Amino acid sequence: MNPAATGAFARAFLTVPVSTLLRAGFALTACAALLVACSGSSPDATDGPRAPDLEPLSAVGDGEGELDLIAWAGYAEDGSSDSAVDWVTPFEQQTGCRTTVTIGHTSDEMVDLMRTGRYDGVSASGDATLRLIHAGDVAPVNTALVPHYETISPFLKDQPWNSVDGRMYGIPHGWGANLLMYNIGVVRDAPNSWAAVFDDAAEYRGRVTAYDSPIYIADAALYLSKSRPELGIVDPYSLTVPQLDAAAELLEAQRENVGLYWSDYTTEVQAFESGAAVIGTTWQVIANTIGANNRVQVNTVLPKEGSTGWSDTWMISSKAAHPNCMYKWMDWIASPEVNAQAAEHFGEAPAQSLACDHTTAYDFCDLYHATDEQFAAKIHYWTTPQKECVDGSGDDCTTYDQWVERWQRIRR
Repeated sequence: MNPAATGAFARAFLTVPVSTLLRAGFALTACAALLVACSGSSPDATDGPRAPDLEPLSAVGDGEGELDLIAWAGYAEDGSSDSAVDWVTPFEQQTGCRTTVTIGHTSDEMVDLMRTGRYDGVSASGDATLRLIHAGDVAPVNTALVPHYETISPFLKDQPWNSVDGRMYGIPHGWGANLLMYNIGVVRDAPNSWAAVFDDAAEYRGRVTAYDSPIYIADAALYLSKSRPELGIVDPYSLTVPQLDAAAELLEAQRENVGLYWSDYTTEVQAFESGAAVIGTTWQVIANTIGANNRVQVNTVLPKEGSTGWSDTWMISSKAAHPNCMYKWMDWIASPEVNAQAAEHFGEAPAQSLACDHTTAYDFCDLYHATDEQFAAKIHYWTTPQKECVDGSGDDCTTYDQWVERWQRIRR
């Protein structure tokens, strides 16, 4: 990546208040700090039974006049944070669907809120989607009723985190990779492997950063799948008990060298700028922010082992009181113009393949590899671990609840 280009983009990008760019579910709440203490997930949600036989909407009629959404901060902006950032108001004007947005602060919180039946839809990450599907909290989507679905990037369709039994359970919104970032003035060997934050982390003891979530176990599993092939790890979200034990052991060893577990991305920015951190997992928007501030020089790399990442999906509640408005919203947010606004505001690749024609920064899609299928193929997107292995290898895998318990022990 060209640091000058990154900095130029970030200066334009950061005219948006950074508070709206937080993946708020990973920060600023007691639930986030406790990770899963607020989770209401039940074991049967991740054991992997067949999804309930629910039927999607057969036709979209007039809107019901209301829409209740759960969304990550920055996904459904109405101008209240910044008058220049508003794609909800035009939606309301066009459809008559008065929209109320509840910010989800964690994936666990989003799952709990959806189970109340009070909301029409949610922008779910892959560590929540299968829980919602198998519990019957969300319904399959009739993609023929969402015209803009046709031009969603093909590599985001019919994937293990957003489809079951050949049926899509949502409309992709945006995606991104969890990258390796390092201070080029301190880390001079240009690492290209996750070994830099695992087996070799002692070289930067106390100045390594790691992502603060049970789903980070998958990062360790991905590295072990390459560095210790004898473990037999094929998919980082499909771990048997011995494989989970091995990943946990690696993370426990890493803990001795970690100076910062971050969930609020501004915390990682501050740690790198102060010199408290010099290497660790990151998002591209974090590197852009550091580049714009011009205090230290950092580089990002997608390591040779690949990476984990997210692909968020708009899902409709199986109990939606306003299903017509929800379908109208899913088509609206998937339109090229609106998907470009949302992705650029949040700091991720748009799901809509035509969105790149509508970004304000000419190099935005290049920076985020928006339509780069080869880059996307190197990402193992967050998927909810469950007893029935998500890679189809068997029914002896560990569940998300087991990952939660292990993460709590690692972080003690």
